[in-house]
Amino acid sequence: MRYLIVFSLLLAGCAGFDGRGLVPGVSTATEVEALMGPAAERRAGRDGESVLWFSRQPYGRENYAARIGADGKLVSLEQRLTVENLAYLERGKMTDESVHDLFGPPYKVNQFPRMQREIWTYWMPAAEEWKVLFVQFSPDHVLREYYYMDDPELPRLPAGRSRR
Repeated sequence: MRYLIVFSLLLAGCAGFDGRGLVPGVSTATEVEALMGPAAERRAGRDGESVLWFSRQPYGRENYAARIGADGKLVSLEQRLTVENLAYLERGKMTDESVHDLFGPPYKVNQFPRMQREIWTYWMPAAEEWKVLFVQFSPDHVLREYYYMDDPELPRLPAGRSRR
């Protein structure tokens, strides 16, 4: 019986991990954090909005952006680490701020002074194999290069098998 209770509590704790049950225009910022846990980061948005970031990296491979309106209500909740969002990356035009607004806080930031690069790492979900996105910025904070590739830290699986 005790194991059943513990399992039920664990399952209930994971139920809000993706924000399931939150309703745009109805749910408040307080309700968002009560369900999803404390925000990893808060950033100012446009028109009095704020964006609460809920990072599930590295193992969840998700970054949820909860846009909160000036009235304190949820405007939208999106998982931002998607292949579709890769299409918005523009070398030589985007800044680290715009990449942050698109994907959220990186899992890891590394400095490479000899290359004059700062590299942000995002662990990405994928259908067959885990992927990783490396985004490189020059000292002027401009996106110079990015690489979306198989996760180099994981061993390869035999053909026909997936991680999921």
